[in-house]
Amino acid sequence: MGAVRILLTGLPGCGKTTAMRGIVERLPGVKAAGFYTEEIRVGGVRKGFRWRRLDGAEGVLAHVDIKSKVRVGKYGVDIEGFERDVVEVIGSLKGEATVFIIDEIGKMECLSEKFVGLVRGLLESEVNIVATVAKKGGGFMREVKEWPGVRVIELTRADQERVVSEVGGLLTQET
Repeated sequence: MGAVRILLTGLPGCGKTTAMRGIVERLPGVKAAGFYTEEIRVGGVRKGFRWRRLDGAEGVLAHVDIKSKVRVGKYGVDIEGFERDVVEVIGSLKGEATVFIIDEIGKMECLSEKFVGLVRGLLESEVNIVATVAKKGGGFMREVKEWPGVRVIELTRADQERVVSEVGGLLTQET
């Protein structure tokens, strides 16, 4: 069997990041690398997004208070920090990790050519990759969904546990 290549997609709030966390929890002893994105909320109001690598390091991807020429809606995006602290670190583990967790392939992340290059490189290699991708969106987000050998699973809250169990099982067979 070839490398596992799974993309979880779905509407905002369907539990993609929660599912990714559940998948990682089912991989004890497996060398995994990657990151999650999480909302930054203050008093119930979304102020931005942070990234958190699987090794525990974290930083801000986008925030209303970031002054940047690179913007998505009201958020300034810290592309340089994301590339330095996420893309380069994950890329350096390509020969070591057997599973790569990418949450998410979204509008902000795809503003980084280095990120797009990293994901393309992972998809072209023989490593296992599980990623989340925005349901809507063109460009690279559409490209990865059409990548040969990629299985796209539309996630809903109702089937989250089944998908987590299935994907976790596939990855433990492959590693």
